[in-house]
Amino acid sequence: MNSLTRIVSFLDEAQTYYLATVEGDQPRVRPFGTALEYGGRLYIQTGKKKDVSKQLAVNPKAEICAFKDGRWLRISGELIDDDNKTVMTAMLDKMPQLKAMYSPDDGNMQVLYFKNAAAVFSSFTQAPETINMESCYKEYTLQESRKP
Repeated sequence: MNSLTRIVSFLDEAQTYYLATVEGDQPRVRPFGTALEYGGRLYIQTGKKKDVSKQLAVNPKAEICAFKDGRWLRISGELIDDDNKTVMTAMLDKMPQLKAMYSPDDGNMQVLYFKNAAAVFSSFTQAPETINMESCYKEYTLQESRKP
């Protein structure tokens, strides 16, 4: 299992993670559950009308944290807006319950991917493991370039 798949699997199994953004000088944290591996990147989803979207437009730096079975995963980096409808459709296919609230053509659905990001798996019993998420994207593009 490659590093990005491990990250997304952990988020999927945890079911809920917490996304932290900043509004002015005030941290804002809320529960999320969307995670998609697509094109060698980790994507999350929200609505453009939500405060979280507005906060990320001003300051794209964000952090997420998920906890499962005595281990936690923290990802920090920048969340970049991507208006790719293919990615939006893939997110809805993975999480069909979102179809009641969003569609790629509604002008509200937003998918964002992590850039300049690091993921750290931690626990109280093991040394932290850090994954450079840009290397995940480079690994993916290298594999894609080798396909016939």
